[in-house]
Amino acid sequence: LICWDQWYPEAARITAMMGADLLVYPTAIGWALQQDEATNAEQYDAWKTIQRSHAVANGIHVIAVNRTGVEGNMRFWGGSFVCNPFGTVLCQLPHELELVHVQEIDLSLTAYYRVHWPFFRDRRIDSYQGILARFLDKE
Repeated sequence: LICWDQWYPEAARITAMMGADLLVYPTAIGWALQQDEATNAEQYDAWKTIQRSHAVANGIHVIAVNRTGVEGNMRFWGGSFVCNPFGTVLCQLPHELELVHVQEIDLSLTAYYRVHWPFFRDRRIDSYQGILARFLDKE
């Protein structure tokens, strides 16, 4: 999965259900240079939260890799990280430095997590038909 896919829980779910051992999101995301710092912090927090949510909801490690630096009017916020199936951040890279980091992960946690939090088993697929439509009509 790449960049924009990271905002959709359906993409993470179907990838995990197809047998992925981990989710990797290579990303180029940031903010406009003139944007205020409070909004920047909120956007970064939202990005990190959705990635951690994918890990928890799907019982899978997530590797969120983000570009850093400036191009044109955009500052890419870096801050790449890895989290385990419980959403715990295992490593967090700086926002402003280009770095390579190798993080050891325990893939056996996926099976452990899915036994103890059986979200796949307990899904109520009979109530999800509306998700196949782009918009739901109000009747």
